[in-house]
Amino acid sequence: MKAFKSTPTKAATALDQPARITTESVRAYLADLSARGRSVATVRGYASRLRTLWEDLPPDKLVRRETLVDWQNKLLDRGYSPGSVNIHLSAANGLLEYMGRRDLQLVGQLDAVPEIQPELTRTEYLRLLQTARTLERERIYLMVKVFALTGIRVGELPLLTAEAVETGWLSVSGEQRPIPGCLRRELLDYIARNGIRSGPVFVSRNGRSLQRTQVTAEIQSLSRDARVEAAKCTPRGLQRLYRATQAEIENDIRLLTARSYEQMLNTEQLAVGWENT
Repeated sequence: MKAFKSTPTKAATALDQPARITTESVRAYLADLSARGRSVATVRGYASRLRTLWEDLPPDKLVRRETLVDWQNKLLDRGYSPGSVNIHLSAANGLLEYMGRRDLQLVGQLDAVPEIQPELTRTEYLRLLQTARTLERERIYLMVKVFALTGIRVGELPLLTAEAVETGWLSVSGEQRPIPGCLRRELLDYIARNGIRSGPVFVSRNGRSLQRTQVTAEIQSLSRDARVEAAKCTPRGLQRLYRATQAEIENDIRLLTARSYEQMLNTEQLAVGWENT
């Protein structure tokens, strides 16, 4: 876009200033989405993407003209697909429009080419755990298990608190999700040995929530020794494994129910079937 040569007005000068993103502005925007009839799932999706934006902003939480371009490149460098990057930018653009700062939006979308995401198998997942045990990297071992056995996302990791482990339940997006007993026992032991009295189980050295890039890097550090493709060793890969396992179990249950029903009908048929008269 060509720059105008005329002298900037006061209004134009004001638009040249960066915009500060606050938790209040994000909450107000999400409330506005709800008021305009957006579904609960849609609002949660926007909240998750804006949380990623918030984590990636500098400490002053200011958005400048180059901010969204830099964020777009950062997401691509992390391995986000173009389609996923577009969705994240759409959430950021929506927030900026709500704030009256369309001048800071990033216009245009990346070409979203369908990608085949490598799937982590259960055997590979077990190799990751075995490798973490062999290397005595307990925190990574537990994080791998948390993502694979509960299906939570990186942004939801702070919800795994000492209090939640004590009760055995995770509250995720208004849903109560059980912490499997085997995982809960290991987490309770880890919490006790590390003197964690309350709050998130996994934090950085300064006590803050772990960044997505740090969590992914820690898990991928197991890939070479575990002989598992690095692209599979991500929180998302572990979440997909959780969903695939749940779907497989549910399908097995449906088949077992159908067989049991057929067996019951056959038993009844032998007793009162027309051909038995």
